Amino acid sequence: MRIINNILIFALFIVCQSVVSQIKINSFESLEDAMKIDPKPVVVFIHTDWCMYCKNMESTTFKNNQIIQKLNTNFYFISLNAESRETINFLNNDFRFNSNGHKTGIHQLAKELAVVNNKVAYPTLTILNKEYEIIFQKQSFLSANQLLKILEKIS
Repeated sequence: MRIINNILIFALFIVCQSVVSQIKINSFESLEDAMKIDPKPVVVFIHTDWCMYCKNMESTTFKNNQIIQKLNTNFYFISLNAESRETINFLNNDFRFNSNGHKTGIHQLAKELAVVNNKVAYPTLTILNKEYEIIFQKQSFLSANQLLKILEKIS
């Protein structure tokens, strides 16, 4: 009976741990202070509210326990809505939303980080090194396995 109880407690622990595990999301404003204490590469997930591939990554790739552990341990993770209207102060610069029509536009910082071959597409995953230089960009849906391989190469 004791063995069964121990197995049940262990199984409950595993289930609870997977339910509460989540990616620690940082902000650009807090990033500079964190990097002074513990420099790590930065993973920026650039997305929009209307992008179905972005939503799919949020509900699958970024819910994977291996991805969560890898990002929380070896990286800083930032989720950037490319259509956010909030001003972001980063590296002593103010980045703002730029309107390009009625209810449309792109945030300056998203544009800086998501442009590949003069185009912006969503989702875009951009990785910065400890000096805030872009070392990786990918414009497409990434499965957990694909992202894990990328993170392992960089860390």
